Parts: sequence; structure tokens; C-alpha cells
Amino acid sequence: MSNNHQSSEPLLPNIKELTRNQLADLMADMGEPRFRAAQLHRWLYGMQARDFETMSSISMALRTRLAVDWAIRSASVVRSESEDGGTVACNQSPTSKYLISLPDGEFVESVLIPSEERMTACISAQVGCPLGCTFCATGQMGFRRNLFAFEMTDQVYAMHEDALKRYGRGLTNIVFMGMGEPLLNLDNVFEAIGTMTEKNYGFSISEKRISISTVGLVPGIQRLTDSGLRIKLALSLHSADQQKRELLMPVAKNYSLDELSSAISAYNRKTGQPVTLVYMMLKGINDSVEDGRKLARFAKRLSCKINLIDYNPIVNFKFKPAYSDSKNAFVRQLLDAGLHVTVRKSQGAAINAACGQLATLSGNDGSKPQ
Repeated sequence: MSNNHQSSEPLLPNIKELTRNQLADLMADMGEPRFRAAQLHRWLYGMQARDFETMSSISMALRTRLAVDWAIRSASVVRSESEDGGTVACNQSPTSKYLISLPDGEFVESVLIPSEERMTACISAQVGCPLGCTFCATGQMGFRRNLFAFEMTDQVYAMHEDALKRYGRGLTNIVFMGMGEPLLNLDNVFEAIGTMTEKNYGFSISEKRISISTVGLVPGIQRLTDSGLRIKLALSLHSADQQKRELLMPVAKNYSLDELSSAISAYNRKTGQPVTLVYMMLKGINDSVEDGRKLARFAKRLSCKINLIDYNPIVNFKFKPAYSDSKNAFVRQLLDAGLHVTVRKSQGAAINAACGQLATLSGNDGSKPQ
């Protein structure tokens, strides 16, 4: 079935919205052995089939029955832009941003970040975000809905293919750090990770090369800890002062720093992995020497590394990046405490693709998503 369905008749349901278990239930309901679900899943994701007709390992009778009741609709890139303006030289690593159209007409943004060692896809987990962090453009969009698992994998497939075309190498890392809070959509995130890490598919990646970023939702961190997955965790901390953290991220009112520390410690113990503390430095707000001392005290309780990042300016937002002098004094507090610190260069700011800048404004026809 075409994605551009012009009939006034209701659209057939999208089979890609079904999880693996739901595909197995569907096959059972149709009188088929449950292993047919694995075949169907492989066609949908391993081979990225666009219609049932091409699924040659499935009987013609079953393909016909599926086509009567179901459609295959995918997310797709409608626009992309690069920091280099589209011309890629071998010695450049320009960040690229993609506007992704979802089957229901909603939009999200994704980012491809190339470097010498890595090719990283930053993907979105929600359309908008319900948390309203005061420094984040996505948070000001409000929340529209969670993404289905396939809408996350489709972002990955699109950027993997583009990276192969442009650079001759595919994705090496995936970070759930785009639009939305991944821990508010964990069922679909877990489902997507299961597909992305499936061996012998057209695209496959190790769990250890996948990271999930959160603002610090303790129940979600606990669930991630107990999941058995070997993925990495990044915490958007931004202040080790509870009052400041609540001003920056209203959801922090629900979880104290002590609760957060306990959840991360449990993650450290059970997974054996450090957590990355992401700290965006904001001029006059969280960049003082005392702020650095508080961060050092918080971090020393944990197995962690600290990523300091610059604030990326957003139109009509009041914040500004920290000055170099205050940043240097801040870093000194952390180094003196023996902590592992990285001052990360901002990538993608020129095309509003850096941390906190993602927000869908319009589709490829120039209209604002409704």
C-alpha cells in the first residue's frame, strides 16, 4: 500500500506499530505458527520491506491476507541540513540534522554526528517533551505523543544509509538524546533496542554502543538497571544544588539528589558501568566555584565521568554560555577532586542541532505540524 493514501476510506492499521510479541499473537490469531512472526519481523526491519508482496519466504496466501488487513508505513526523512552546507570534504566532520516525518503527520528531528572514531546517531523518543526544562527548545514545544519503536529504528536506518553514502561508513553509536525523555517511553525504547541489536539484520549494533539520556527519572533508572541491558546511561544533571536543579528542570522536584544518587549507585553496582553526568554550563547560574564544589561532592559518591558542555543559544531564551574564566575555575574544582572530566565541544549549533536546540517548526510544505 502506498504511504500517500488519497482515499477517503479509513487507513488500514500499520503493522509496524506491533511489537514482536504482538506480531506473534497476530500470527497465532491467523492460524499460523508463531515462528512466522520472526520471519515477518525480519522482513520489516532486517530487509526493510515496503510491501508484503516482496516477502518471498512467506506464503503467497499469507501475504495476500496480510495485505487485505494491514499496511506498511514508515517514518522518512523530508529535509536535512548540514553544517558544511552539504559539501563534505574528507577532513571535515560536519554535523547533520534531519527532519523526520512520521506516518501520522507528526515530525521529529534527528542528528548525525561524525568524528574520526565514531559515527553517532542522536535519535528522538517522543514528539515534543512533557518536562518543560527551562533551557531546552524541545521542552517548550509541549508533549504530543510517544514514538513507536519502529519510528526510532527508522531514524537509525535513515542516518545509517546517509552516513554510508556520504562517508563510506555506517553508524557506530546510537544515543537516545534527541527530542523527548526516553525513560517516559521505555517499552518502545526497549523494543527498538531489541531490533537495533538483532544479529544478522541489515543493520545491527552492540548494546554497549547505545546510550540513553535522562533528566533523572528515578523509577525509569531503576527499571533500566533491572532490564539486563548493557546500554550506557547519561544523566542530565546541570546542577548539584537541589533548588537550582528544580528551577532549571521542574521534574527535579519529584526526585531529590539523594534519591538520584541512590538510583545511580544501584545502576553502578548491578551493571558494573559508570554513568555520564552531563552538565550544561549557564552563565551566572550554575558556573560558580561553589557550584563546582557541589558537583564534585555529588560525583565522588558515584562511578561516573563528567561531560561539561556549553549552553547553545536559543532564540527568546534568557540563558548565556559561561565565560572561559569561570569555566576554568569550575573545572579545577573537579580535577582537584580526582574526577574524570571532559569539556565537550558543542556540535551542530550552527544548524540548531546541538543539545537542547531540537524543535520541529514545520514540515516540508512549510506548514506547522498540527
